[in-house]
Amino acid sequence: MHGFANPKRFLSLAKWLTPLLMVSGGILACIAVIWGFFYLPPDRLMGDTVRILIIHVPSAWLGMGGWTAIAISSLVFLVWRHPLASIAARAAALPGAVFTAICLVTGSLWARPTWGTWWVWDGRVTSMLVLLFLYFGYIALAQAIDREGGSSRITAIFGLVGAINIPIINRSVVWWQSLHQPPSITIGKSAIDSTFLVPMLISVLGFSLIFAGVVLARMRALLADMQTEARLRRKAMENG
Repeated sequence: MHGFANPKRFLSLAKWLTPLLMVSGGILACIAVIWGFFYLPPDRLMGDTVRILIIHVPSAWLGMGGWTAIAISSLVFLVWRHPLASIAARAAALPGAVFTAICLVTGSLWARPTWGTWWVWDGRVTSMLVLLFLYFGYIALAQAIDREGGSSRITAIFGLVGAINIPIINRSVVWWQSLHQPPSITIGKSAIDSTFLVPMLISVLGFSLIFAGVVLARMRALLADMQTEARLRRKAMENG
């Protein structure tokens, strides 16, 4: 773990791992989307709208997974002071926010024919909206600290505090009376028919690989920016 925290070693690993993740994830995601939108049969209750799960479920998973990555990276940064931990947290924020937004949009498209409305203040839906606002707050805070030169500990603490919302999202359909369906997949069993489950899982895997590839690419870009800034500062000091 400490070995991979070395920026030089990380960059050499990420250089070939990033395109591998992006390409393999893109192939799997394309297979799942084509399978889901053109070859899946209509559901007996939801009809053709069930196809939205091919996009909606991976987006929900990665919205929550992105903040989980932020929280874990923040904890590692605060406890072990890994030099790449705070960079990993920042890199996961933007793609996490994008997938959370996609989850909310696809959920709204699914809700209109299913619930008869575009939006309800349901526990699951509302807690996902709170997650999107948390992402916006984290990104704005990280950018402000970059401009003002503050401590990365502030964003790390924010990342840990925001993680409280993840179990709320996960258990909201159990804790409160909800229009949203209960958990379809639990440990050891699934309420989803295999006809829909297989392409959905392929989609989750494909988009997860893309997410990982994007995070690595953003980490490389953030490291490059930091190295460029450090070189400019050294030159300014030498010229001064």
